[in-house]
Amino acid sequence: MLLQASNIHKSFNQLAVLQGIDLSIAQAEITAIVGASGAGKSTLLHILGTLDQPDQGEIKLQGTVTTKLNADQLAVFRNRHIGFVFQFHNLLPEFTALENICLPAFLRTGNTSSQKVQTEQRAMYLLDLLNMTARKDHKPSELSGGEQQRIAVARALINEPMLVFADEPSGNLDAKHAEELHQLFFRLRKEFNQTFVIVTHNPQLAQQADRTIILEKGKVKV
Repeated sequence: MLLQASNIHKSFNQLAVLQGIDLSIAQAEITAIVGASGAGKSTLLHILGTLDQPDQGEIKLQGTVTTKLNADQLAVFRNRHIGFVFQFHNLLPEFTALENICLPAFLRTGNTSSQKVQTEQRAMYLLDLLNMTARKDHKPSELSGGEQQRIAVARALINEPMLVFADEPSGNLDAKHAEELHQLFFRLRKEFNQTFVIVTHNPQLAQQADRTIILEKGKVKV
């Protein structure tokens, strides 16, 4: 298995949000995590993606026990191996689409001329794959919501991550653009053997996923 989570617990101010979660994710699998508001979906996603730590339990990603890494080690591991797509894009407004895509790679490799060229070449490849080449010099304010989300997906893929986590990625999109984004995930799985874990309220996306994990009151519903 690519990712394994064992006995994950998390509480906030005495409120038990996650209560003993066990799950595994296989390579090239598209997994949807669903459940009512407050079920712990985003909390679980953040813990699986190393953005937060559990109070108890273990996360193992391709042999690395991420719950044993310190903050600096986690930052390096996350940048190299994990991609994120969020509902609100989080694109930096002062940078172009191309620059936004390149930023995680620049953080990873530095900014020598040869590294910069390699990073921009991969970013252009992703832009072409996503039919966004013509928008490479546009800033986020000049892009539609669907275009911004495509740039966010390209940014998540720039470092060739083992796993991409998406938290309500189509939540701000209309039905047409949401469906386009969903189909993009399946295309990227086919093109790159990419693995996705997606928190969603969208029933169509959940139905299309290889597997759906239902959270109910901080536990996996069986």
